[in-house]
Amino acid sequence: MSQTAEVYEIRIAVEPEDIDVQGHVNNVTYVRWVQDVAAAHWLARAPKEFQERLLWVVLRHEIDYKQSAQPGDEIQARTWVGAATRARFERFTELRRAADGILLAKARTMWCPIDAQTRRPAGVGAALLEMFPTASAGNTE
Repeated sequence: MSQTAEVYEIRIAVEPEDIDVQGHVNNVTYVRWVQDVAAAHWLARAPKEFQERLLWVVLRHEIDYKQSAQPGDEIQARTWVGAATRARFERFTELRRAADGILLAKARTMWCPIDAQTRRPAGVGAALLEMFPTASAGNTE
């Protein structure tokens, strides 16, 4: 395994339905963005046969909210894999305002692969672990 994780990034536009009664992005939307960037990373890197064989479920989300995203913001969503085993992937995510790079939220999520047919936990194997370079303790340096 590599000590330097591959960082995957997408841009997300804040949509009117993301805004809550307080006039900023609702906290639930950040959870969706964390899941969206993780799914995009999986679809961009995993071969088709792995995508057809494995699905992912969240075991745990930890999110620290730092600043509020506002209407009209564009979000830079960055993710990378932390510790990985056959049955669990730790994934880190940062959500930043694209215009100024301000950290809006950061998350640590534990994911479990499941077999697409049986819906039971499944091991990913060494080949897939090699496709997603990892970092310990969220280190991308």
